[in-house]
Amino acid sequence: MYDIIVVGGGHAGIEAALAPARMNQKTLLVTSNFNNVGSLPCNTSIGGPAKGIIVREIDALGGQMGKSADKTYLQMKMLNTAKGPGVQSLRAQADKQAYPRYMQEVLKQQKNLDILEAMVEDLIVENDYVKGVILADGSKIAGKIVILTTGTYLRAEILCGDQKHASGPDQQKESKFLSTRLKELGFRIQRLKTGTPPRVEINSVDYSKTSLQPGTDAKLAFSYQTKEFIPIEKQLPCYLTYTNEKTHQIINDNLHRSSMYGGYVSGVGPRYCPSIEDKVVKFSDKPQHQIFLEPESKEMNTIYVQGFSTSLPHDVQEEMIRTIPGLENCKILKYAYAIEYDAIDPLQLWPSLETKIIKNLYTAGQINGTSGYEEAAGQGLIAGINATLKNQHKQPLILKRDEAYIGVMIDDLVTKGTEEPYRMLTSRAEYRLLIRHDNADQRLMKYGHDVGLVNNEVYQEYLDKMKGIFDEIDRLDTIRFTPKHPINEVLEQLGSTRLTEGISAKELIKRPELDYQKILPFVEGPKLSEEQTKRVTILIKYKGYIDKAMRQAAKQKKMEEKRIPDDINYEDISNLALEAKQKLSMIRPLTIGQASRISGINPADISVLLIYLKQKYNEE
Repeated sequence: MYDIIVVGGGHAGIEAALAPARMNQKTLLVTSNFNNVGSLPCNTSIGGPAKGIIVREIDALGGQMGKSADKTYLQMKMLNTAKGPGVQSLRAQADKQAYPRYMQEVLKQQKNLDILEAMVEDLIVENDYVKGVILADGSKIAGKIVILTTGTYLRAEILCGDQKHASGPDQQKESKFLSTRLKELGFRIQRLKTGTPPRVEINSVDYSKTSLQPGTDAKLAFSYQTKEFIPIEKQLPCYLTYTNEKTHQIINDNLHRSSMYGGYVSGVGPRYCPSIEDKVVKFSDKPQHQIFLEPESKEMNTIYVQGFSTSLPHDVQEEMIRTIPGLENCKILKYAYAIEYDAIDPLQLWPSLETKIIKNLYTAGQINGTSGYEEAAGQGLIAGINATLKNQHKQPLILKRDEAYIGVMIDDLVTKGTEEPYRMLTSRAEYRLLIRHDNADQRLMKYGHDVGLVNNEVYQEYLDKMKGIFDEIDRLDTIRFTPKHPINEVLEQLGSTRLTEGISAKELIKRPELDYQKILPFVEGPKLSEEQTKRVTILIKYKGYIDKAMRQAAKQKKMEEKRIPDDINYEDISNLALEAKQKLSMIRPLTIGQASRISGINPADISVLLIYLKQKYNEE
C-alpha cells in the first residue's frame, strides 16, 4: 500500500511525486517510459512572462524545477527590464537533453520514491473513494491517494494536414482508456489542442540575416539556493527573424490543407500561443510575425523555430519556411504537428486540486486544461503537498491571489474554468506588484518550511537575508544629506536635481533616476548581496504602490475569510438568480470571495447570498 501514487512523469508528475516523498510519504511514480520523464517535447524554454515567477514560487515552496533549470540552461535572460518589477520575469533556454537527464537522476536518488514503468488504464474506486490504480496488464496497486498528471496523453492524436494518428508527444504511446474511465465516473471531458513548430539543422541557417538575441549579462537564477552561474560568454545565443508577405501568401493559399482550417481538428487551441496559420488569419493586418531561432541542446544539431507552430502538411512547411530570412536553405529535421488530447473540466476540482467527483483523487497539469511546463509543475507541487497534508489529517495549502501566481492560476481554473489551454499571464494577476519575481521567498518560503519541504538551514538563511534588507531600509531612513553634501555632484551627473534642503537617503532613492546602488558610496554600511541590494531599491522606490495594493488585498481578504457552509442548498435561496443558483451549485465555492469571481455571478447575487447566510446560519 502506497501513501500516494502519481500517474505520469511530466513536469506536474515530477513535482507531485517529489513533494510527498520529501514529506516522508511512501510514494510511487508510474510512467509509461522513464526515459521520457521531464522531457521538453515543445519549446525547450523554462520561464517567461509570469511563468518565470511561477518557477520562483515552486522553488520558494521547496520544489525542484528551478534548481534543475539552473543546472542545465543554455541561456538565461531577464525579460521586461525596462518596465517595473511587477512584470519582470526570468526565462531560461533549457537543454533538451541535459534537463530531463538531470531530473531523472533527482528522482532516482529520492528516498521514499519508487518508480514503475507501466501504463495506468483504470482506477480502483469504491464508494466514491479512489483506492489505487489498475495497470495495462491487469495488475492492481493500492494507494491511499492517487494524483493524475497525464499531460497531453489522454486519447492523444497527432495531426498534420489531413493525416491523423494516435500518439502522444514525440511519438510516445498515448493513454487510450483512462479518459473514458474518467467520463464513466462522472467527469466532464473536454477536447483541447496544442502544437509544435519544425526543428531545423543548426548549420543550415544563415545567421547573418537574423538579429542576435543574447542572454542577460548578470548573475540570474530561478532558485534562491543557486550559487553558481554560467557566464554570458559561455551561454548560447538565440536569433530573431520574421515572416513576410510571401510566407503569409503561401499559408493563405493552403489554409484548406491545414488540420485546423481543413476541419480535422475538434479540440480548442491555445489563444495565447496560436499556430502560424492562426496568426496570419486573425491578424491579417500584420505584415510580419516574429520568429525566434533557439538552440535545443549542446548535444543536438537542432534549432527550434519558435513562433512557427503549424499543422500544415510537410510539403507546405518546406515551402513556407524557406521564405523566412535566414532559413532559405534550411534543412528540416522534424516537421511541425498539432496534437489533440482529453482534459477534465477544472470546475470539478476543489482549490486543493482534489476532485469533487472522487475523493482522494487529485489532478494536476494539462489534464486540468492548462498549457506549459511551469503551470503544470506549479499544480503538481500543490497537489503533492495537499495529498500529503490530507494523509496527515491537516488542512490543505490554498494560496491566495495576492500570495502567488500559482494561487491565481488554481483559483482561475476551479472558479472560472477554461475552454482552451490556460496560460499564465501577468494580466491575470490583479496584485502583480505584490507577487513579483524578487519576493517569491518572502511570500512563500514559510509555507514551504511549515510543510517540511524547505529545511531549517535554507529557511534560516532566508530569515537572515530579509533581516539584512529591512535593517538597511531602517538605517537609510536615519542618514541625511544636506545641500552642502558632495552627493550633489553625483546627482548632477545622473541628471537629478541638486538638493536644496535636507533629505534622508531613503527618500533620495525614491527619485526615478536613482537607486540604492548609485548612492551606496555615500551611505557606508553593511555589505549586502546583489539580491539584497536590488530588493532594498524595490521596497523603497515602490512602497506607495505596494502599500496601496496591500490595502486592496486586505479588503478582499475579508471576503476570502467568509466561508460558505458545506451543506448549503442554493435552490433554497428564493431571491437568487437562476444562473447564480446553477453556477453556485455546480462549483460550490468555499468562500464568498471565490463565489464573487464566478462568471455570471454579479454583486446583487452576492448580496442576496450574504443576507441568506446571516438569516439561515446567523453569520455576520
